[in-house]
Amino acid sequence: MKFKFKDQQRAKELTRIIQREVPDRRVKIVHVCGTHEVAITENGIRSLLPDQIDIREGPGCPVCVTPTKDLDAAVKLAESGVIVTAFGDMMNVPGTEKSLKEVKSEGADVRLVYSVSEAIKIAGNTDKQVVFHSVGFETTTPMTAAVLSDNPPDNFSILPSNKLIPPAMESLLELPRNNIDGFIAPGHVSTIIGVKPYEGIAQSYDVPIVVGGFEPLDILYALALILKQVSNNDPKAENGYTRAVDYEGNEKSRELIKKVFRKTDSTWRGIGEIPASGLTLKPAYEKWNARDRFDIDPETGEEVLPNCLCPQVITARATPDQCDLFKKKCTPSSPYGPCMVGEEAMCNIWYRYGGRPKL
Repeated sequence: MKFKFKDQQRAKELTRIIQREVPDRRVKIVHVCGTHEVAITENGIRSLLPDQIDIREGPGCPVCVTPTKDLDAAVKLAESGVIVTAFGDMMNVPGTEKSLKEVKSEGADVRLVYSVSEAIKIAGNTDKQVVFHSVGFETTTPMTAAVLSDNPPDNFSILPSNKLIPPAMESLLELPRNNIDGFIAPGHVSTIIGVKPYEGIAQSYDVPIVVGGFEPLDILYALALILKQVSNNDPKAENGYTRAVDYEGNEKSRELIKKVFRKTDSTWRGIGEIPASGLTLKPAYEKWNARDRFDIDPETGEEVLPNCLCPQVITARATPDQCDLFKKKCTPSSPYGPCMVGEEAMCNIWYRYGGRPKL
């Protein structure tokens, strides 16, 4: 039967399955994707669920988890006369002292781009040095790898801040008293890496992991699969997004990443250092690393702002409305913490849609 994105009857059936399978206790389900949070809040999915189901967003926003050290490096590069290019959401993220938007207002050449290819075009039309702040998870990393493997201009380089989702999921499970009963794995990341990388996590931690799509029915279906696993005490990695995700993922994209990047320990803002959770360039491509080219290595800045609950929100231990700054000192037009910056940041999403509205 053809899948319908808007099917009220199917939604009712899935909701009944969820209500039937949910145990008589609190069940904490975490997703690691801002797009999932938008779909959940915009469509009021939490209001359809039994009260004991608690859905939280983990570190699913690359903007939120980019450490101040990387942001400060981008600011310093811009102040030195380099053209810095970045995705739009990165412009407002507060560094130790300034954001890219603030340094741009002071006269630095900072340009918003929608892809690394745009940064390459800019480099091809100037003699100045151009740096692309490469931020993102496995979804966007292949595009950066493809550009670097195609002999980019000599005046082009990247500031690598790319990160990997499975190690972050493991780090959440290692946190004391986090009590995670299941994960909805991100659909777009999984189109690249497949289902296989989640299997070891599911087995090692006895936790259900279901790859989910982004339509309301996709999310309800993923929740139903997770709760069935919980009910049957049969935790495993399962694909609930078969129309887009294969078991092995996208081999060409994975090979591109493997060709250009190598794994490294990485700092996640609000979490700390996670082993083998980041990507940096392999020796053959190191000449395009802006850190080495410009010998820039700022000190680690202030990762945790006073009274800001972003670290707890990012690690699925708090919701935005539990923060005293939410909607007061911290708003999308004037973000105090990184969780309010960008359309996929949880505080920003809750500001726009609310958390668990009673529809």
